[in-house]
Amino acid sequence: MHAWRVFRPGPPGTRKFELRNEPVPDVGDRGLLLRVLACGVCRTDLHVVAGDLPVHRAGVVPGHEVVGEVAALGPHVTGFAVGDRVGAAWLRGTCGECAYCRRGAENLCPDSRYTGWDADGGYARFTTVPAAYAHRLPGGYSVTELAPLLCAGIIGYRALRRSDLPRGGRLGVYGFGASAHLAAQVALAEGATVHVLTRSAQARQLALDLGAASAGDAAGPPPEPLDAAILFAPVGDLVPPALAALDRGGTLAIAGIHLTDIPPLNYQDHLFQERTLRSVTANTRHDAREFLDFAGRHHLRIVTTAYSLDQADQALADLAADRVTGAAVLVP
Repeated sequence: MHAWRVFRPGPPGTRKFELRNEPVPDVGDRGLLLRVLACGVCRTDLHVVAGDLPVHRAGVVPGHEVVGEVAALGPHVTGFAVGDRVGAAWLRGTCGECAYCRRGAENLCPDSRYTGWDADGGYARFTTVPAAYAHRLPGGYSVTELAPLLCAGIIGYRALRRSDLPRGGRLGVYGFGASAHLAAQVALAEGATVHVLTRSAQARQLALDLGAASAGDAAGPPPEPLDAAILFAPVGDLVPPALAALDRGGTLAIAGIHLTDIPPLNYQDHLFQERTLRSVTANTRHDAREFLDFAGRHHLRIVTTAYSLDQADQALADLAADRVTGAAVLVP
């Protein structure tokens, strides 16, 4: 099979990211072997390939928004059958025993493991997923539409919940890529007023088409104070203006796994009046089930740009340069 491997992460021109021909992976005792139908190209993949994140597995195959067809099952797997369509997402393993796992915060498990970082992911013809971390997928979507739901959708949903947006509240969305355009639709479906702030004129137009009340430049102020905000762009310079845009008691949730340095904050301008700054770390399987159930009940408009598997490096380059509207998806 063909698979992309990150042998040396780094910026373009220095990294060694290659498409190889190699054997189909072993399914293991409790795993599913998936024939990859589509794999989303997430900004976290870009951080893995670019070296922004530390290497967890040398030569890893990236990709953690995997829509696959079950091709084989481990001998101890129940509840799945060959031919089932399932998803493999970012979270692929936790200890199940630590204090975090026991209290329902498995995303904070110190022994958590991740697809496309700790184990090979979906930039390949075949991949595997532990059956306990595979997801049933909603109907009514194509495979290219389903792929972004498995991280962009799930993490955007968790970030929205972490923002403590009140019912009918005013939400600011900073950056408007794959995750943001899905989280914004959830907020709109729940009655929120959404203001989008992003540097891309194309993304601003998409936001308005999806129902945002306004769409302006990322560094500018929204037209009204915000009850909550989510920072999707991995740009620390946007934290101060996003905090300053919050109304009293508002919350800013930072959705990314990587962020450039945050400039100094002024207590009076940015944090006083009980404004809250929160991070978002991965997701739980409960988050995934809730969001995928929501997507099954509320049909989301999912904007994608398809690339063939051999164009993975180009897809990452386009993502880095903000040339992708919505979500990039590899289709083997």
